[in-house]
Amino acid sequence: MGEATAGTTRVLVYSDDRSVRQQVRLTLGLRIAADLPDIDVVECATYQAVLRTLDVGGIDLIVLDGEAVPLGGMGLARQIKDEIADAPPILLIVARVADAWLATWSRADAVVAYPIDPQRLPAAAADLLRSRAATVS
Repeated sequence: MGEATAGTTRVLVYSDDRSVRQQVRLTLGLRIAADLPDIDVVECATYQAVLRTLDVGGIDLIVLDGEAVPLGGMGLARQIKDEIADAPPILLIVARVADAWLATWSRADAVVAYPIDPQRLPAAAADLLRSRAATVS
């Protein structure tokens, strides 16, 4: 939750539910994949905190809870894509696979379904970070 050090990837995790944020943090671990740098997780419990954090910059990946209230991750993802130029990639966690069409509307870069899977979540996050690194370099 502190400042990232050189070579660290900053991941913003948004959910109004502390247990969801903790579960995402534990699932991602200290390093998402062997070929990627260590991560620093920045937790946000409100969408306002997400927007303030993104205004400061330095975030490499955003993980949003599609079930968060009062503003769910899908609506927030769309707002971020509409309002922030070169926004970091967004990984959206949805309650049902049937919600995937809404994730398309939200313009999230990847979607995983609850329950949080210890293989799928880090794999999706790693893919997004690798894609971002390829476009930045």
